[in-house]
Amino acid sequence: MYDALIADLTGSKGTIRSLINQELPLLRDHLLRLDAESRRDRFNGYADEGFIDRYAMKCGGDGTIIVAFFGEDGSVHAAAELHQPDLSTDSLPEIAFSVEAHLRRKGIGSILFKQLMEVARSLGYENLRITTGAQNQAMRALANKFGAHLTFRQGESTGTIDLNQEAPRVDAPTIEIPAGAASALIDFNQACWNLFLRMSGLGRAA
Repeated sequence: MYDALIADLTGSKGTIRSLINQELPLLRDHLLRLDAESRRDRFNGYADEGFIDRYAMKCGGDGTIIVAFFGEDGSVHAAAELHQPDLSTDSLPEIAFSVEAHLRRKGIGSILFKQLMEVARSLGYENLRITTGAQNQAMRALANKFGAHLTFRQGESTGTIDLNQEAPRVDAPTIEIPAGAASALIDFNQACWNLFLRMSGLGRAA
């Protein structure tokens, strides 16, 4: 039923759900499939295969929550990422998005945006930060749709989203991820990453 509704809304058959740590290679493969311009927009600069490999691995250890669109082939073709804030007093959780070219302008980005905002609210966050390249018009339009106030600085647009404001209507079911489950997912990702570091020897003190 849920998959049928997604297909009806977007015209593309698939599933939207959160990734677990073992599925991070699917995120890596998705990012590698982005065309050169899309990859530059996503990372606001050049990102080669090695960078993306390291980035996907890092997401497994820093508590990043990823909600993704899975195609009928089981691959990830769009992703929304919620990166946890660091320990500084003015730090905010940050969000990022990527959609492969053949799925753009189908509403998938809006659905993912809504789902990620719901996850952030369930974790008790009140504000989110979004950063995108100044030339990324699609991402800027999507951010503005959800209430972001973007400012331009040093080649990029940065803004915040107030989660206490009413979100725009997006005709899509909400993925329910209770705060406890989201926190458990963060802890699980970090535990898997620490185990990997111990097994590889990278976690040993120098």
